[in-house]
Amino acid sequence: MDLQSYQIEFIGYCAAFLTTIAFLPQAIQSWRTRDLSGISLGMYSLFTVGVGLWLIYGLIIEKWPLILANALTFALALSILLLKLRGGRPK
Repeated sequence: MDLQSYQIEFIGYCAAFLTTIAFLPQAIQSWRTRDLSGISLGMYSLFTVGVGLWLIYGLIIEKWPLILANALTFALALSILLLKLRGGRPK
């Protein structure tokens, strides 16, 4: 792999890290409070399916930044979606 390829891969890993880590505050707040009243079921359903498809795409093209970021984001988004489906509301 040449220097340009490493730079491109580095950009992918940075983007993957930032977009994935952005979900942690929402996930932590959702798990702690169980208040998902401000979360749209339709939006989170579509988003979770979309992230799942990005994960599949990453696996098919064998690009680790896509695989790692979307596997973690899918797990976080799915956990929030499941809380919402279970009727998460304030304590």
